[in-house]
Amino acid sequence: MAGGRADAGGVLLDTAALSAVEANPAAAKAGLDKPFSLYLDLVRIAAACAVVMAHFGYFRIFDDSQIARIADLGREAVIAFFVLSGFVIAYSAEQRNPTLRDYVSARCARLYSVALPMLLLAFVLAALAAGALGTQVSDGYQLHKPWLYIPFHLLFLGELWSFVESPPWLLPYWSLNYEAWYYVLFGAVCYLKGRMRLLGVAVFALMGPKLWLLLPLWVSGVFLYRWQKTHRIGQSAARAGWTATLVLLAIWAWYDPEPALRKLALAAWPFSGMRMGSADRVLADYLVAILVLANFACARHAGFGLLLRAARPIRVLSAHTFTLYLSHSIVICACQALITFRRGDPAVLLGLTLTIMLAAAVLQPFTEVLQRRLRR
Repeated sequence: MAGGRADAGGVLLDTAALSAVEANPAAAKAGLDKPFSLYLDLVRIAAACAVVMAHFGYFRIFDDSQIARIADLGREAVIAFFVLSGFVIAYSAEQRNPTLRDYVSARCARLYSVALPMLLLAFVLAALAAGALGTQVSDGYQLHKPWLYIPFHLLFLGELWSFVESPPWLLPYWSLNYEAWYYVLFGAVCYLKGRMRLLGVAVFALMGPKLWLLLPLWVSGVFLYRWQKTHRIGQSAARAGWTATLVLLAIWAWYDPEPALRKLALAAWPFSGMRMGSADRVLADYLVAILVLANFACARHAGFGLLLRAARPIRVLSAHTFTLYLSHSIVICACQALITFRRGDPAVLLGLTLTIMLAAAVLQPFTEVLQRRLRR
C-alpha cells in the first residue's frame, strides 16, 4: 500500500443505527430482525475503523514498516457500505418512507446534517491553516472561491462525468458524490409513476460513466434486501458460509490483487479524455461486493443472538459512524498543520486516535439536532 489508497474509506454511513428497527414489528417480517440489524450496525463500526486506519496510511501517520504490515481494507469498507446503503434504503423506502416527500426529507436530512457542518468546518480550518500557518492545502485553490465550491459540493457534483473534485481536508467526501445521486435515481424509479419515471433516465444520463460503473454495487444491496425476505439458508450452512467469507477476505487482503485489477480497468477505460477517479478500482470492487453480499446473506440466518447482550454499546457506537467518517480526515489534516510529529510513534498514534474519537463525540450531538430540524 505505497502511500495508502487515495480514496479508501469514502463511504456514506447514511442511516441512523439499524438496531433501532426493533421497535418496528414489520422489521422482522421484512428480514431485518434485531440480531441481524445489530450485526449490520457492527459492520458499520468495523468498516468505519478500517477507514480511519487506511487514512493513517494515506496521510503518512504510520511509518513505512507499519504500512507494510497493516492491511489496508479501507476500499473494502467502502464496498461494504455501498452494499449496506442499498440494502437499508430499500428497507427504509418500503417500511418507513411511503411517499416521495417522506423519502426526500429523510435522505436530505441525513446527508446534510453531517455533510453541511463538516464541509463548512473543513473550508474554515483549511483557510485558517493556509493563511495563518502557510500550510500547503491539497485542493487549496477551492479556498479562493468558497462561494462557488461550497454549493458545488453541497450538490454532490464532484464525480459527475469529467469532474474529480473533493473538498479540502475532506478526502472521504468522494463517496457522497456517488451515494447522493444513487438516492436521487432510486427515488425517481421507485416513487414516480407513468411518464414522470422518465426523469430517472435523465438522472442516469446526468450521473456519467464513473457513477454508472459503481451503481451495480449499490443496487446489489437493494436486490439482497428483496431476496432475503423470501429465501432462507440453514443455520449451519449460514455459519459456514459466513466464516468462509471472512477467510476469503483475509486471503484477499494478504495477496492484494487490487493493483493488478486496477491496471486492467484503466487499460479498458474507453474515455481517454476523462479520468476514472474513484471508479478505477471497479474490477476489484465487484469481486469484494460478492464477498460482502454472501457475508450479509449468511449473517441474516447465522443466529447471532449473542449480539443482543451488547445491543446498547453497538447502538451508541454505530450512531457516531457517519460523523466519524467525515470528521476524521479534518482532524488528521488539522493536527498535521499544527504539529510536527514522528511517523509511527505509538504516542502519536494513540493521541491522534483519541483526538479523532473526541471530535466525533463532540460533533455528533450537533449533527443529531440539525437532522431533527431538517426533518421538520
